[in-house]
Amino acid sequence: MKRYFFEITYRGTDYFGWQRQPKQVSIQQELEENLSKLFSNQPIEIVGCGRTDTGVHAQQYFFHADLPENSADFQLVYKLNKMLSDAIVVRYIKEVNNDMHARFSAKRRTYRYFIHAQKDPFLHDRSWYYPQKLDLDKMNHAAKCMLGTRDFTSFSKLHTDVKTNICSVHKAEWKQLHDDHYYFEITADRFLRNMVRATVGTLLEVGLGKLDDTGFEKILDAKDRGAAAVSVPAHGLFLWEIEY
Repeated sequence: MKRYFFEITYRGTDYFGWQRQPKQVSIQQELEENLSKLFSNQPIEIVGCGRTDTGVHAQQYFFHADLPENSADFQLVYKLNKMLSDAIVVRYIKEVNNDMHARFSAKRRTYRYFIHAQKDPFLHDRSWYYPQKLDLDKMNHAAKCMLGTRDFTSFSKLHTDVKTNICSVHKAEWKQLHDDHYYFEITADRFLRNMVRATVGTLLEVGLGKLDDTGFEKILDAKDRGAAAVSVPAHGLFLWEIEY
């Protein structure tokens, strides 16, 4: 058996996240079931580069699978894409060393959260409609507090099974696409459950003038999820890039 990396992209609107779960349809389940059909109904287990929650999308996502030799060919990509729903696309398959791991070998991950201020029927499931005037300069100034290695408990979902809430954030920045459409981009070595959505919700408070830099810093230092703002909806969030 050889190890293969798959690069995929998906729209998470109709799925209950990446990870398999009972009685709900997930991205992982659809991929494993269709791969199994291509390999004579043998059980196929895949390992993803991370979790995405219900409704969250992925511009770039990697998973690995151990498959028979010479599996990485155009025909497998073509056949798998033909079987998958329109919401999931396999970009390519590549043979890698057997010690490469889709999750643990990743060095950095980047997320983007999209917001639009003018109602748009073509963005309703890929960006959050938020018709408020925001001060992006203030939001960017506050976001700089996140840079470096620190405890992000204040922006983490409660009662998760991780051993530490310490992350190293390399980039945290708001960017404007045009007058009424912008996004928040954050890059880190790892992310906690709900971390990006809680961060965006809290930075919006800064953009509305309800919170200043000092207040944002205090929320980070509090290590208390109750100190931060409500999380923004999932459908504006994309896992954007994985670096190995």
